[in-house]
Amino acid sequence: MNMTDLLHPVAGPRPGGTPVVTPVYQTSTYDLPRTPEAAQIAGAVAPVGYYTRYGSPNAAEAEAMLAALDGAERALLVGSGMAAISAALLSNLRAGARVVAQTAHYTAALTLLRDVLPAYGVEVSLVPQESLPSAAASGADVVYAETPSNPAMTLTDLAAVRAAAPGALLIVDNTFATPYNTRPLSLGADLVVQSATKYLNGHSDVTAGVVTGRAELVERAWETARVLGPVCHPFEAWLLARGLRTFPLRMARHNAAGQAVAEALAAHPRVRAVHYPGLPTHPQHDLARRQMTGFGGMLSFTVDSPAAALRVLQSTRLARNAVSLGGLETLITHPASLIFSHGGTSDSVDASLLRVSVGLEEPSDIIADLVQALSA
Repeated sequence: MNMTDLLHPVAGPRPGGTPVVTPVYQTSTYDLPRTPEAAQIAGAVAPVGYYTRYGSPNAAEAEAMLAALDGAERALLVGSGMAAISAALLSNLRAGARVVAQTAHYTAALTLLRDVLPAYGVEVSLVPQESLPSAAASGADVVYAETPSNPAMTLTDLAAVRAAAPGALLIVDNTFATPYNTRPLSLGADLVVQSATKYLNGHSDVTAGVVTGRAELVERAWETARVLGPVCHPFEAWLLARGLRTFPLRMARHNAAGQAVAEALAAHPRVRAVHYPGLPTHPQHDLARRQMTGFGGMLSFTVDSPAAALRVLQSTRLARNAVSLGGLETLITHPASLIFSHGGTSDSVDASLLRVSVGLEEPSDIIADLVQALSA
């Protein structure tokens, strides 16, 4: 067999219709026209047929869906939620800039804020979540918020932050709430970042992140991502687009199941507190009702002691002890046991607290599993 024939097979036209689902463009590069148009393609923002680090047809399809969900002018798909956070922040910061952010954030985001950015001359002020509006009012180039926060399920009043710092760039991590329950751009945010690994994909089989917002800001983030290289590859983007097609159906179920599980736990004698914005006992329930249209599938609860928390963790049969969230299956974690490996401190999280990502199983089965674990 001639090697050239193997490398350049000839496949003629075949009968048939157009694919209903976009194929996976599993290629790293594209044969360009031998005309000046090639230079135009190479110079475009996120070209779909140039080089996969720049963009792909699969990424472009997912980005169109994600922009529509957030009510954004444009979206950028990258390889993880942290890649989205990094691209959004790094594309808008220079030495001497000041960032105001919460003390309660996803652990890797805290590392970026606390260690990485200051090493490059960026001033970062970390304040309690409830103090973010007043701290932002004291002067900030960028305000970075996460709502609800992980794992305490505390809310940030986004409208209040926007009013307090009208001249600052407001970036919001909306991973827990998702655009189904909160649309930060309508509350004054300039950019929204999300881990698409979680609810947006919803099947625990993709790692991806997204930045949405005004076109010029997203294009700036794309340039940063182009240089740093956190690619969302075509198959990952294809899987994400597949997951997004059932996103509203899944989120309605997560909302209903989350509320049912939270109410059941709140009534259990061995549970000291349940942290869920949909409960009237949540200290920010009124804010949640104003800012959110649903309350999601994430909750945390505290039991009598760290030892009791570990017994519950070891006793669940349906809920799996796994990090991440937003998938079809219910997951349970003990954050205090995990936080040390990510730069946390012993007082960062109550050791009696457990976090639950409520899945799509029958709510009664999830509740029964947690109840039997509490009785172990």
